[in-house]
Amino acid sequence: METPIRPNLLRWLLYAYGAALPARHRTWVRHDVTAPTWQLRHLVRTTVQLLPIGVALFLLIPGPVYVRGLSVLAGAILGYFYSVSYMYESAEHRIAKAGYPVGHAAAVRAEAHVDERAAARERYERRWRGP
Repeated sequence: METPIRPNLLRWLLYAYGAALPARHRTWVRHDVTAPTWQLRHLVRTTVQLLPIGVALFLLIPGPVYVRGLSVLAGAILGYFYSVSYMYESAEHRIAKAGYPVGHAAAVRAEAHVDERAAARERYERRWRGP
């Protein structure tokens, strides 16, 4: 397996906003959406997407600071809600843009937890199905 080549800051920002990366970053994209921290990485990308909009709205909305702050907070909560709701689909879309088949990220993540699932199933069977 190839060593993942991390994109530079500009390419990563473009990637965070949805642009495809060049082919040399293909394995890094796979790592990005299948690593144990893939959900945290997704939330960081979401923060990068929401932050400029939130700052701009905070500066442009007229009114008291608490109204502007709460308005931006409400928008951020909504943005994170939708981001988390479509987290799996977003990961699959990113890995498909990198040239992998749709479903590849989920398969890699599932394969990484095969032993944990087998142990959980065995505990369940022992506890609820009897000896």
